[in-house]
Amino acid sequence: MTTPLALQLSLTGRRVVVVGGGPVAARKVRSALAAAALVTVVAPWACEEITDLAGSGALIWTAREYQAGDLDGAWLVFAATGDRDTDEAVEAAATADRTFCVRADDATAGTARSTASVVRDGLQISIGATAGADPRRAAHLRDALAQALDRGDLPLHRHRPGPGRVVLVGGGPGDPDLLTVRGRRELAAAEVVVHDRLGPVGVLAELRPEVLLIDVGKTPGRHPVPQPEINRLLVEHAQAGRRVVRLKGGDPFLFGRGGEEVLACREAGVDVTVVPGVTSAISVPAAAGIPVTHRGLSRQVTVLSGHDAVVTDARAGTDWARLVDPDATLVVLMGMALLPEVTAGLIGAGLAPDTPAAAIANGWTPQQQTVVGTVSTLPADVRAAGLASPAVVVIGAVAALARG
Repeated sequence: MTTPLALQLSLTGRRVVVVGGGPVAARKVRSALAAAALVTVVAPWACEEITDLAGSGALIWTAREYQAGDLDGAWLVFAATGDRDTDEAVEAAATADRTFCVRADDATAGTARSTASVVRDGLQISIGATAGADPRRAAHLRDALAQALDRGDLPLHRHRPGPGRVVLVGGGPGDPDLLTVRGRRELAAAEVVVHDRLGPVGVLAELRPEVLLIDVGKTPGRHPVPQPEINRLLVEHAQAGRRVVRLKGGDPFLFGRGGEEVLACREAGVDVTVVPGVTSAISVPAAAGIPVTHRGLSRQVTVLSGHDAVVTDARAGTDWARLVDPDATLVVLMGMALLPEVTAGLIGAGLAPDTPAAAIANGWTPQQQTVVGTVSTLPADVRAAGLASPAVVVIGAVAALARG
């Protein structure tokens, strides 16, 4: 018994012929197009996916039965008509032309076999049988490997030097289960992780010992690593050929200064991408049972940096009146230290003092606390309960829906 030789074929710009027009043929077409092949389909009829691709110019569809000569110039052939006699004839013609042929109707026939494949982070993992073809077994194993890769359970780190890059990963509000699949995969491939104090820092313990961890976390009034230095660290490690993950709480582009870090990388010529995260502005209220929009109560949401609003008010005058809308929800981030100033500004601009308000500290963690009151009482309520940052403040009718 022989073992098939496993290869990766370059089909870029090369002719591939798919004989057949049904859903099975469409799967073969997708694979060939993904490999940048020049695809021709030969079939008297074709499913909607193939006709749409033909209409867009992605492939050539010869709308008739298979004929001798249809395989001329092909590098690879897929026989997928569902008719055994036709598929055998296609295989015979391909073999005579010394062209490899995959038989969709019989995995044990043909001169080549399709594999069950998964592509992640520049790697293609293919599974095929050496004997006794069992496509479902291979597909089930492929799916299990894909899930393990996406969870970060399998090593994706490089063993050979390569180009450096930076990935900004939004870690969500703190619960590791709310870190996205893509975020976990990027962490599994990281060589350097520059992280804040918020977000799912517990996942750092799961990383390989050789991963360099750099803590640049800020606390209210204390910024031990200023933003320009964080930018410099990202660029420096990427230019040294390392894969850098910038792990942030929430979403990088919502008051996370992710835009500044992206610009710094671009200006330095560093490859940079962003993996969005579950923002605390919506998820932390949800943890307390508060929907930031609700039919009949709130038709829009404004997210405010409490610190910036108060500082701007002192310097240039925040237009608090623009934030007052009884049919809207105001979500305040980074506002606990200046909560009395925020609520006073809103009340002074006309917001009803009895407007419901809530504060949720340490959302999605075992230490989560929720305080519900009104915009006029919330500063005192929060102080009495001993709530502190990190916390999210919700002001508007929806705050009354909070679980106590």
